[in-house]
Amino acid sequence: MSATYLPTLKQLQYLVALRTEGHFGRAADACFVTQSTLSAGIKELETLIGVTLVERTRRVVRFTPLGIRVAEKAQRILRETEDLTDMVRAAGKPLAGELRMGVIPTIAPFLLPTLLPRLREQWPDLRLYLREETSQAACDALHRGKLDCVLLALPYACGDVEVADLFDDALLVAFPPGPAAELPECVPATAIDEDSLLLLEDGHCLKDHALSACNRPELRAEASILGTSLHTLVQMVDNGLGITLIPEMAVEAGILAGTRVVARRLDADHPVRKIALVWRKGSPREKEFRLLADALKAAA
Repeated sequence: MSATYLPTLKQLQYLVALRTEGHFGRAADACFVTQSTLSAGIKELETLIGVTLVERTRRVVRFTPLGIRVAEKAQRILRETEDLTDMVRAAGKPLAGELRMGVIPTIAPFLLPTLLPRLREQWPDLRLYLREETSQAACDALHRGKLDCVLLALPYACGDVEVADLFDDALLVAFPPGPAAELPECVPATAIDEDSLLLLEDGHCLKDHALSACNRPELRAEASILGTSLHTLVQMVDNGLGITLIPEMAVEAGILAGTRVVARRLDADHPVRKIALVWRKGSPREKEFRLLADALKAAA
């Protein structure tokens, strides 16, 4: 009976990294190896299974159709391997060891300074690694196994995930000081001028939450989507360039400090976004994530 030679996990990691990055140098950096090591590992894999997975040229990396399918299967195998490790870890002390959590930019700087000290106090053995990314990037990383869970604002289509709701975060209308003096404490959505509305650029779910809260479809086409961050939008409003919608948590964290911007409540059917912790369905660490969600909810 002939011996069967199986691919190593390291070879599969190299292949998945190359498929994700599309560049040998970036893939090598992601795997913390040299480019020659990564290239040799993938070449060994191809020799082992007897097929070409990657077409190499000087300028581009092109996966063969079979190479694409092998990389997708390899990604699932690596995720299952991580789940195996997680299952063993979860059987021991809860919320101990490494946990990789994604956080979107419209939550991270406003909530984490309050939450992290309390989490460290409650779970001293937890090594929490944070990765700030847009909603789409964070959800993609979650399903690729690069993240264990994501602190997200809903509604957002994050795929096949479990959800633990934490709390509601109201959306407020931010005005320059002059116009704000003439407005009521609660501003109706119909009073928002589409020609002066400033929103975050594509990729930030807050843009969709703001438009949904206003329930005015014409704003989607008319709004000037300029800001790369909430801080940038606030500075634009402070300089009289328009109005915007910002989360209440950002206001409570002091984002308006040092500006003349005035925030008013929004009178609308759904003037809130829901802050939630999400993770892959079927994760063996579900009990841990629910413990983490309870801790986040209590701290917030």
